[in-house]
Amino acid sequence: MPHIPQGTTDTVALELFEPSLDAALRPSPDYDVSRWLYVPNTYSEYRYILGTRGEHPLICVGINPSTARPGALDPTLKSVERIALGNGFDSFIMFNVYAQRATSPDDMEWVLNDELHRENMRAFDYILSLSERPTVWAAWGTVIEKRDYLWDCLQEMIAIGQEHGARWVKCGRVSAAGHPHHPLYLRADSRIEDFPVEEYAARRPAAKKSRKRGGVL
Repeated sequence: MPHIPQGTTDTVALELFEPSLDAALRPSPDYDVSRWLYVPNTYSEYRYILGTRGEHPLICVGINPSTARPGALDPTLKSVERIALGNGFDSFIMFNVYAQRATSPDDMEWVLNDELHRENMRAFDYILSLSERPTVWAAWGTVIEKRDYLWDCLQEMIAIGQEHGARWVKCGRVSAAGHPHHPLYLRADSRIEDFPVEEYAARRPAAKKSRKRGGVL
């Protein structure tokens, strides 16, 4: 079933990242915590992290999470795992520019939830700290054009990545506008290559005027 947001995220009780991480590191009756990293560790209107545990993870960055959870990966996450293993990584971590769950990006909220964004950036800082030199796969496709605030979120992620010496990569061809390829439909033997994320972000298009409909599209 697709996930359709039940209103904006400022109407739900938000779990802060650090206590959510603490809970996710404790045994769960729902999945094997020695294999999975899932924060928060219960299904909600947002998700900070979903991935497998390892010493050398590939961090994949999409725009926003859908319905995937431990043991129930969607087609995008299955592709992410294949690409990670095929490129010599022993695990993957799925992260998103914005943490709100919505199967269709058109359903994302129009206005950035500052608190949710702040906690999401804490999650990004954490997963980068898991590797000596983290590899971050830019994999959001053209969806970043859906909301203007996504570019601001990305800029902050780039700055955090610089603090950790992150290597940004892409997989597959970029779009005509220069957007990195989405993981879906990539061949299993696709290879990652360096992606100039700072140059890419500097070419941010002018903000578009969008019509609001009750806070969400």
